[in-house]
This record gives sequence, C-alpha cells and structure tokens, in this order.
Amino acid sequence: MGRVVITHSTYVEGLIPLLKQLALCPGIDTVTPAVISRVRGRSSQMRLRVSAPITGGHKLVARRGSSVQEVFVVTGWSREQLQQCLDRLLGQTPPKSNSPEGERS
Repeated sequence: MGRVVITHSTYVEGLIPLLKQLALCPGIDTVTPAVISRVRGRSSQMRLRVSAPITGGHKLVARRGSSVQEVFVVTGWSREQLQQCLDRLLGQTPPKSNSPEGERS
C-alpha cells in the first residue's frame, strides 16, 4: 500500500480521491501531485493518462475542465498495467468482447 504526498494547496477537482484509491493498489509506492496549469481545451470529465517514464515509475497527466496537473507515481508496474488500473478507477474499462451476447450470426 502506497501513500499520497499532499504538498500543494490546489489540485485538479476530484483528483485527490482518485489518487488515494490508486495508492491503495498493491505495487504503488508513492503518488505525488505536482505542477498544475491551465490549457485552452476543455475536458468535461476527469482524465488520467500515463505520460512518460521516470526513474522508478511513471508521470501521469490529469485533466479536468481547463486544468491539467502532472502526477508522479513511484511503482514497479509497466505503463500498460498502470493505465489499466487508472481506467478501472475512472470506470473507463471497455467491456470484454468475448461475451456470448456479442456473437450473433
């Protein structure tokens, strides 16, 4: 079980509860939110995406509205494992295509 490092006074809305859930996953050591900035585009819902590898983990980009925030995650997980976990936390896991209902002739 990891920990979330709270160092700033402002965060992208709804980010901290998601990061706390992420920190509960086995294999996640530390989650540190970092720089927050404004962007031109708008994202109506929270989006978390693995951005770049860092020493000992990965950098994430969190977007909501016109705000974007970097998040650093120390973990031994691969990029794909981390993105799958983030998608599950956000409820964006695509349905499995091997269900019998999907196979009609």
